[in-house]
Amino acid sequence: MPLPAGATVTTEAPRAAPAPDSNEQCNLLESLQPDDAEPEERIPRIKARGRLIVGLDQGSNLFSFRDPRTGRLTGFDVDLAREITRDIFGNDAQVEFRSLTSANRIEALQTHQVDVVIRSMSITCERRELVTFSSPYYQAFQRVAAVRGSGIEEIADLEGKRVCVAEGTTSASRMWAELDRITVLSVNTWADCLVAIQQNQVDAITTDDAILAGITAQDPYLELVGPQLTSEPYGVGIALSTPDNNTDGLVRQVNSTLERIRADGTWNRMYSTWLSGLGPSPGMPAPVYRPEEPR
Repeated sequence: MPLPAGATVTTEAPRAAPAPDSNEQCNLLESLQPDDAEPEERIPRIKARGRLIVGLDQGSNLFSFRDPRTGRLTGFDVDLAREITRDIFGNDAQVEFRSLTSANRIEALQTHQVDVVIRSMSITCERRELVTFSSPYYQAFQRVAAVRGSGIEEIADLEGKRVCVAEGTTSASRMWAELDRITVLSVNTWADCLVAIQQNQVDAITTDDAILAGITAQDPYLELVGPQLTSEPYGVGIALSTPDNNTDGLVRQVNSTLERIRADGTWNRMYSTWLSGLGPSPGMPAPVYRPEEPR
């Protein structure tokens, strides 16, 4: 069978592959604290436009996918996008969704194709040099999924094996750091990884446990194996602030919504709806706000 469209195969670690613990080098989770301003003051351009443009996936089961019965986008990330929209416009309908891959989501922010990216996007120091983030809205952990009975039980069992990741994610970094021999298949979407393992083109998939839960829910022959490998806090991606495009107000607006859904129980309801298969709710991560001079 041919590989998924756009797939690439790599057997050597990229020279620029970041160390898996490099996130300790920056104030990873710091974001801007919400203020008392109204949306008209924080984000006048978006408010005047009349809709929020959100970049997300359309094939990530549990997080953002099309319901086959209704054709409507749904999932944890979609619900979060609608909550942010509700706080801006008073309803959750004034939102435009644009499909992005893991590889082009940062470019979409930098070129202002979207206002925000809500796509199970891990906050990393490397990415913070390119975009900014809200406070974390979910804490995931990298793990591995394999076929039941395959003999793969931990990361060491992947030595010499084939592993699928999505292009533009951090998932391969731990593999390169831990293993001497591995073949990495990079694809456009996690749905492509599901097809690849079903067609015996790879031996395992590695990414965040929340994404893997959505993948394994679609195939009873797959299971999560081994321990948690890395901590992966998810944030809403937003373009860096510039003199021509000050995005500080948008960061504060998003963080205001995150504060609300933490306080009023909405986040726990979202978790119960979409992610309860991962176990009891761990609670929404606590925000870490950047020290600021009084304004």
